[in-house]
Amino acid sequence: MATTSESAAKLAVLIDADNAQPSITEALLAEVAKYGTAHVKRAYGDWTGTNLKGWKDHLLAQSIQPIQQFAYTTGKNATDAAMVIDAMDLLYSERFDGFCIVSSDSDFTRLAARLRESGLTVYGFGERKTPKPFVAACDKFIYVENLAYAEQTAATAQAPKSVASSTQLKGDTTLTNLLRNAVEAASDDDGWAPLSAVGSIITKQRPEFDSRSYGYSKLSDLITATTLFDVDRRIPGERKQATVYVRDRRRKPNRDSATATASA
Repeated sequence: MATTSESAAKLAVLIDADNAQPSITEALLAEVAKYGTAHVKRAYGDWTGTNLKGWKDHLLAQSIQPIQQFAYTTGKNATDAAMVIDAMDLLYSERFDGFCIVSSDSDFTRLAARLRESGLTVYGFGERKTPKPFVAACDKFIYVENLAYAEQTAATAQAPKSVASSTQLKGDTTLTNLLRNAVEAASDDDGWAPLSAVGSIITKQRPEFDSRSYGYSKLSDLITATTLFDVDRRIPGERKQATVYVRDRRRKPNRDSATATASA
C-alpha cells in the first residue's frame, strides 16, 4: 500500500444510514477533509422504507451514493453485512489509504480491526453511546456531538456553552494524567515537547480523545486552559508558521542546558 501524507490520503467513507443522522453529513465530510480526500462516499440502508426519508436532500447535496439493502427479515441488520462486504472489496482494490466508518454500532469492531491489520488508517464516527470496543478498534474516533459543536461555533462565532473551566480541567485526573504522560513521553531533556507529537501520542492511547469534548476547538487551547503547562510558540528559521511546544510546569529545566544557554 502506497504511503501518502495525511492531506493526500485517499479515503472511503461508508455510512450506516440506519445508525446515523442525516443532519451530520455536511459537518462529517468537513471533518473527513482534515484527514484526506473522500474518493468514495456511500450510505447504506433500506431506502424503500420511511425511516430514511430525511436522507434524500443530504445525499444529493453532498454527492453521497445511496446503496440499497433490503431488510430481509425483522430483527436482522442486513445493512451491516453489505457495508462489510463493500469495505473488503475496496480494501482488496488497494486504491485507498484509509476508511471512515460512520456508525455507533459495535458490529463494525472486527471490520475496523481487520482494516488496520492491512495497514490502513481507520477513522470512526459515532455518538457517545458507541460501545468502547468499536472506539478502541479505530485509529481515531470522532464523536458526532463534537461535530455539532463545531457547526454551532462556525454559525455563531462563539464557543460552545459547555466550556470546561480551568478548575474543572485540573480536577479531571484522567485528563491531566493523559496530558502529562503524553508531554513527558514526547519531551526533550528540558521537558519541552512538540504539540503535534503530544497529540499523536494521545490519539494512539485514546482514539476518542477530542479537545472539543471539553469545549475547546484546539488541543493547544485545552492545554493552555488547564494552566498546568508552559506553552511556547517558536518560528524556526525562515518558516512563517509557528511550532507549538508545551512543558509540564512541574518539570524543572535541565541544569546543564540552562547553564549553557546562560553562558551563551
